[in-house]
Amino acid sequence: MWSAGVDEAGRGPVIGPLVVGAVAVPKKDLKFLTDHGIRDSKDLTHAKRVAMATWFHEQAGQRGWLHQVIVCPPDRIDASVQNNGLNLLEVDLFAEALNPFKDHVESGLEVLNDACDVNAQRFTDRIAARLNGWPWPKSTMTSEHKADTNHAIVGMASILAKVKRDEAIADLTERLGFGIGSGYPSDPYTKAALPKLLEGETPHPDLRWSWKTIHRAWNALHQVDPPTRSYSDAHQRTLFED
Repeated sequence: MWSAGVDEAGRGPVIGPLVVGAVAVPKKDLKFLTDHGIRDSKDLTHAKRVAMATWFHEQAGQRGWLHQVIVCPPDRIDASVQNNGLNLLEVDLFAEALNPFKDHVESGLEVLNDACDVNAQRFTDRIAARLNGWPWPKSTMTSEHKADTNHAIVGMASILAKVKRDEAIADLTERLGFGIGSGYPSDPYTKAALPKLLEGETPHPDLRWSWKTIHRAWNALHQVDPPTRSYSDAHQRTLFED
């Protein structure tokens, strides 16, 4: 029997991707996560998260642990918000992160999601409806609020997601040539960067145009709402290793 955890990073920012991480390890290996101090990424410094992610990848190579990271770009976020909403987008992303595990864990899988819905059971049911061939043999799935705080397997998923999002923000900062902070609307560095990212004929493609912060800023500059966005799944980036 294996255990899996799924969590996201970057739900609230106005800049950059939303990232979902999923990990799966044999239940007998869970102690390696707890013994190594794996916990919610929000409780760790950037350097500690990177070190723990590096450790996980080393262990994964030696022990056959599974992991997957889904990087959801801003255009997909905007298109989803305009249509079905952010909660259903996260349902889709969690399912996309879990689906590849089916063919790698024949002994069964106990999945634990960090619930991104006030109704944790509804979140579980919606993900289950999007999993290929669910229910899988010998497998179960539950969702729990604060699962990233309470369970190391979900904390590990949160770390992988956060490290990948931080890498995306660092890459964007380098491409832009100026600082953008964390991407959260309350971050003073992000606030200072927004005018530069709104100078073109449309908001910068790495902004989330559907966010109220961008709507207000764009409307103040141009007296119109920002345009709506479409999305092609050809842009989706998925990383999977076993």
